[in-house]
Amino acid sequence: VTGLAWTSVGGDILFIESIISKGKGLTITGMLGDVMKESTQAAMSVVRSRAQKLGIANNFYEENDIHIHFPEGATPKDGPSAGIAITTALVSILTGIPVRADVAMTGEITLRGEVLPIGGLKEKLLAAHRGGIKTVLIPQQNVKDLTDVPENIKNHLDIHPVQWIDDVLKLALASTPVPLTTDVTLDENSAKEVQLADNSKETPITASDAIKH
Repeated sequence: VTGLAWTSVGGDILFIESIISKGKGLTITGMLGDVMKESTQAAMSVVRSRAQKLGIANNFYEENDIHIHFPEGATPKDGPSAGIAITTALVSILTGIPVRADVAMTGEITLRGEVLPIGGLKEKLLAAHRGGIKTVLIPQQNVKDLTDVPENIKNHLDIHPVQWIDDVLKLALASTPVPLTTDVTLDENSAKEVQLADNSKETPITASDAIKH
């Protein structure tokens, strides 16, 4: 998953890696500050509260060991703006649905799944442009800050404002998760099979959904 970060020298691309294995627990690495660690816990709670809707077994957190890593481990990282990117990474690893490689995102996440505004939008969009990113998801409440972004940068990006994590997943995932119709656990061995069966039905991001400049 590709996130966007703000640093003392400007914006930067923030990559998020995740793996899953048999076991139990959540491991977070990458020299993270307390706020970012709490953001990861919030993302986990968002996924748990939406598990059935996302086609994820209700007991996934009891049957899996999840490891989330932020590369460049020697560089300190903090702040809440990676919340939606972390949530997307969790949903992707638990459903088997890949995240679009040309999408980057920034936004704080609440326990209700709402996307809150962030700082440094201009610098983050400049970083996305430098990194060859085509589509950027930003909080709806940050739309007003787009006036500070140079027109030539905005013209090269498809900028999508999002209000809820559901909007984020619709744009970021290669296909739409299929909800579970009953309470299914991993022991019944069906959650991921439901997901992977739908992976070929990719929903393209349409140009009409993006802000035009």
